[in-house]
Amino acid sequence: MPVFRYAAYDGEGRLERGAVDAPSASRAGELLAARGLTAVEIAEAVQRKKRVAKAFDLSYHALFCRGLSSYLKRGVPLAEALKFLSRHSSDKRVAEACIHLHERVHEGARLSSAMEETGLFREDMVRIVESGERTAALGGALEQAGALYSMQAGWRRKIRSALTYPLAMAAVGAGVIVFLLTYVVPRLADLFADMGQDLPLPTKILLGAAAFLQSWQPAFILVALSLGLWIKRKKRLPGLPFFRRIRENITLALVMSHLKTLLSAGIPLVQALSMASSMDSDPGRWLEAARLVKEGFRFDRALEKLEAFPEEAVYIIGIGELGGDLPGAVAQVAEMNWEEAGDRMDRAATLAEPLLVLFLGFAVGFVVIAVLLPIFDLSGLAG
Repeated sequence: MPVFRYAAYDGEGRLERGAVDAPSASRAGELLAARGLTAVEIAEAVQRKKRVAKAFDLSYHALFCRGLSSYLKRGVPLAEALKFLSRHSSDKRVAEACIHLHERVHEGARLSSAMEETGLFREDMVRIVESGERTAALGGALEQAGALYSMQAGWRRKIRSALTYPLAMAAVGAGVIVFLLTYVVPRLADLFADMGQDLPLPTKILLGAAAFLQSWQPAFILVALSLGLWIKRKKRLPGLPFFRRIRENITLALVMSHLKTLLSAGIPLVQALSMASSMDSDPGRWLEAARLVKEGFRFDRALEKLEAFPEEAVYIIGIGELGGDLPGAVAQVAEMNWEEAGDRMDRAATLAEPLLVLFLGFAVGFVVIAVLLPIFDLSGLAG
């Protein structure tokens, strides 16, 4: 929406300058008149370019929402609340962002527009704030968004914690095996060749694996680096078949949690579905559900028609929709999937540890046996 800068006199004859968001200059004049101001100059301002900066992570979003919500609930005006928040923030980026928001709101811009200018906030949060401004319930909308981002950040920490130990064990084990194959076994190969005898099958397999690894070592290094860069860029691990159900639970819980927050903030269901679809790697199914709802289908019927959602989730949403509590039903589906994902992650982590230990023990044991068998055979011949 365009921003118009103005010069206007208030009821006491004092000149006031600032900015106001409006679709046209005439509408800007009407908004100023509604505030008791007599405009003498209205001109469209040059739109500020969106800042190119790294967006805040979920923890920053949660802190911002909770802090600003607490000030607004105490009756502090929005511009002053942003100024107080900048003073009490220990992070320089957050403080600078709050100062920018304070200046823009003080000029007459909407908070959602100012947040969008910074490029630091998620789109769904900007839309939640915009809805809160329209419904005069900004404090409540921010409180709900803060709870959502806190929960999402907590789950990300839990996922990282669950994967840290198995991945560390796998990395150490792979390093040990690579060291044996590239450093220890090649030095034993010459010794075995000098024996002049037929080697046992395990030893032949071990020597073949060592030779193959040495021949293709640059390619393996390149693949490992490419995989690391891909993970860093995508910020997620490649898909694993036995994690598919966990990923589906987490995705459904994320979308439903965001959908509940958006609906509670007063955003219509069709628009909320389009916004929440960004949390899914396959947003097409949610956009299709939004299209069906727009055509007149009930939400549960739209999900049932797509056949891409769990039956129990469709059933719960149908009950909530008929009972007039769709946000509550959506929240229940999200909580159910969070719990199921947590249980599955705990079981996967518990099962992964002994399996990794067993695999590493087998690999190291195979190397030891393959090295010792020719020596035992030589001792038998010597005897």
